[in-house]
Amino acid sequence: MYGKAFAPEYRGSLTELSVNSSLVDVLAAGTEHLRAAERAGRRKEAASSGLAVAEAHRRLGQVDDADRAWKASYRAAREAGDTALMAWALWSGGTLARQCGSFALARRLLGHAAELGERGGDIVVRGYSLAGLAETGRIQGDYAAVTALHEQLLAEARARGEARHTVWALEGIAQMHRNSGSHDTAYAMFEEAAGIAGRAGDRRGHAWALRGLADIVSERDGDAERALGLLAEAEAICRAMSLSSALAYNHKMRGNVLYRAGRYAEARAVYEQSLAEFREMGEPRGEALSRLGLAKAHARLGRPVDETAAELTGLARALERIGLRHARRMVARARAELGITADEDGAGAVDASAPVRSDARRDAAARADVDASPLAAARTEARR
Repeated sequence: MYGKAFAPEYRGSLTELSVNSSLVDVLAAGTEHLRAAERAGRRKEAASSGLAVAEAHRRLGQVDDADRAWKASYRAAREAGDTALMAWALWSGGTLARQCGSFALARRLLGHAAELGERGGDIVVRGYSLAGLAETGRIQGDYAAVTALHEQLLAEARARGEARHTVWALEGIAQMHRNSGSHDTAYAMFEEAAGIAGRAGDRRGHAWALRGLADIVSERDGDAERALGLLAEAEAICRAMSLSSALAYNHKMRGNVLYRAGRYAEARAVYEQSLAEFREMGEPRGEALSRLGLAKAHARLGRPVDETAAELTGLARALERIGLRHARRMVARARAELGITADEDGAGAVDASAPVRSDARRDAAARADVDASPLAAARTEARR
C-alpha cells in the first residue's frame, strides 16, 4: 500500500509545498524564505530554502542559477554543521551535473551525497543519491552496471510504501526493457508506474509514465493517435507544473511518434521545437537526441545523402563526447534505417552551429568553480 507522494527536497519552513507545486511558486516561496533566513542568520533554514530554490531553477532549465543555488545551500549547511542537509545540496548539484551532460561530475557529487546521507542518518537522501547514480548509468547506456541497483531501490521503495520512489524505479527499469526490445515488459511497468503515480498524486511521475507508454504504443502498436493523446495528457501536466525539461523531452517524443507514422514535415517542426528548448536550458543530451531525430526527418524530406551522412557522423562524435556509451548503436541504427553507409574512418563534418561541450571540459570548468568551496569540502568530509 502506497501513501501520498511527498517532496522531501522541500524542507524546513517549506514542507507545506507538495510534489505537485508549480515550480514558479516553489521558486518564489523558496527565495522569500531564503532571504528571511539569511537576514536572521539562520544557516540551517537558509540551506533548506536554498535547496528548494536550486531545485526549482534546475527543473525550470535555469542551470546557472541552479548551480549558484545548490553551492550556496551546501555552504550554509556546512556552516550549520548539518551533514544531511549537506548531502541534499550535493544531491541537487549531482542531479544538475547529469542534466547538463557532465556525467563524471554527477557520479562524484552523488557518491559523496550518498555517503554523507548515510553518515547523517537520512535514508531518504541516501536513497535519492543512489537513485541518481543508477539513473546516470542508465542514461549512459550502462545497463549491466545499474540494473541491480535499480531493482534494489525498487524493492526498498516498495517495502517503505514510497510511491514517488517506486514510480521512479519502475520507470527506469521499464526504460531499460524498452531499449532492450522487451516492449511488453516495459509497457506493463510503465502502466504500473502510471497507476501508482495517479493514486499517490505524483503528477510529475505520472507525466513521465505517460511518455513511456506513448513511446511503446507508437513503436510496438503503430498507434500514433493514441500515443499523441497520451503525450498531450502528459504535456498538460508539464505545463501546469512548469516542468521545462520534462516538456522538452515530451516534445522530442512527439517528434518520434510523428516520424514513425511517416508524418515527416510535422516531425521536423516538433524536433526543431524541442531542439530550441534543450539549447535554451543547456541540456546537451536532449539537444543531441533532437538533432538525431531532426537529421532523420530532413533525410526523409529529401536532404542530400552526403549531408545526412556528415550530420550523423558529427552526431556520433557529439553523443560520445557527452558520454552516452550506446551512441554508436543509436547512430548505426539511423544509418541503417536511412540506407547510409558509414565512412571507413568514421569521418564526417560536425555541425558547428550546435556545439556540444565535452564531459571533460564541463568537468574541468566545474572543478575550477567548486574546488575552493562545496566540492572540495565534500571530498574532505567524505574522507573523515
